Amino acid sequence: MTAAPGPYRPASYYNASISVDLAPAPPLEGDINADVCVVGGGVTGCSTALHLAERGYSVVLLEAGEIGYGASGRSGGQILPGLGTELEVIEKALGLERAREIWEMSRESVRLTEQLIKRHDIPCDLTWGYVNAAIKPRHVRDLHAFQESMARRYDYHSMTFLEGDALRERVVSDAYLAGLHDAEGGHLHPLNYTLGLALAAQKAGVVIHEHSAAITVERGQPARVTTAQGRVSADFIVVAANAYLGGLLPELSGRIMRAANYIVATEPLSDEQVAQVLPQNDALSDTNFVLDYYRLSADKRLIYGGEVSYDGREPRDLEARMDAKIAGLFPVLKGTKIDYRWGGDVAITVNRAPDFGRLDRNVLYAQGYSGHGMSLAGLAGQLLSDAIAGQAERFDVFAAMPHRRFPGGSWLRQPLLVLATNFYKLRDRL
Repeated sequence: MTAAPGPYRPASYYNASISVDLAPAPPLEGDINADVCVVGGGVTGCSTALHLAERGYSVVLLEAGEIGYGASGRSGGQILPGLGTELEVIEKALGLERAREIWEMSRESVRLTEQLIKRHDIPCDLTWGYVNAAIKPRHVRDLHAFQESMARRYDYHSMTFLEGDALRERVVSDAYLAGLHDAEGGHLHPLNYTLGLALAAQKAGVVIHEHSAAITVERGQPARVTTAQGRVSADFIVVAANAYLGGLLPELSGRIMRAANYIVATEPLSDEQVAQVLPQNDALSDTNFVLDYYRLSADKRLIYGGEVSYDGREPRDLEARMDAKIAGLFPVLKGTKIDYRWGGDVAITVNRAPDFGRLDRNVLYAQGYSGHGMSLAGLAGQLLSDAIAGQAERFDVFAAMPHRRFPGGSWLRQPLLVLATNFYKLRDRL
């Protein structure tokens, strides 16, 4: 269950069920010119490239591995309104009106995901319905308060409170006391979605080069991105490497931390098992800080994610612990075969809010979705395209969010984050 960088996507259920074939995307060789060079072939990069090409820009996209190599091709596949942080964090930093704008744009990101899928006929199994499930009495109180606050302060009324039989109609488990069903949330096959965006970008004229890691970014006019065997000179550069940024831009890498998550896919379930797990085919996550999340695939596998690592090491007894969690949630699945196991990194920020901005007039970036980027990254691509075209007002709403570097420097920031996470893990158990 590796989360380590490499040139090829890891073995996973997603990689074994690809239904989108890209045009050839050979490594970059030689010096080329473009209006825009995009670094990173996840949802952010592919959406940026697609939207720019549709505006008439010439675009080159560089991907260090394969398209969808990172979180975009490995995630739990949930597409949800909202951010990886609480809206109160946004309110405190930017005020209620700006927080409302950001909330509405997060809703727009979900609608945009659906529009892109329909417009480009992407076969990624889009399905609607999401449950946020409470494990403890304090979580139930929190869900009530959240639903009331969202209706009163954000005019959001798409959530339904679930208890008892209404909850068990959505998730058949004794682990949960209550839940909020959000009709605007859903799930999809993340790798096929990302590949579908990349294919649409290619059809729109984007030149993609896989296995072409960016080694340096030179600012200027034009700006330049150098790889092992070539160089792109461009009027604009968009950096969309997220958790796999490495040391390419130290001023950005200090503002994010890599966090490894782990996912399994069971063998296909019978109709009887499905009826005793997620009978309405919703996606679900719980209300713990270190949360569990899961959904069903199109061929009725349980795609279950949980556990986290900030120190680059796989958690102890990971396989046994994940298997035990599934059996504990759903006794009907005890002994069910696990067909696939994989892991991957997401990028988190100190405040868990996404980090959008500029390093220069012509070097833009988006990163740090903190585990909540499957739909928001698509909107980020649209906003980056708008900003390059001179319509930066909505991009700047996100860019106004203040961010700071993780404390402790390069040596201590991971140990400090591990200590903080251990505190929240302990709190989850109380």
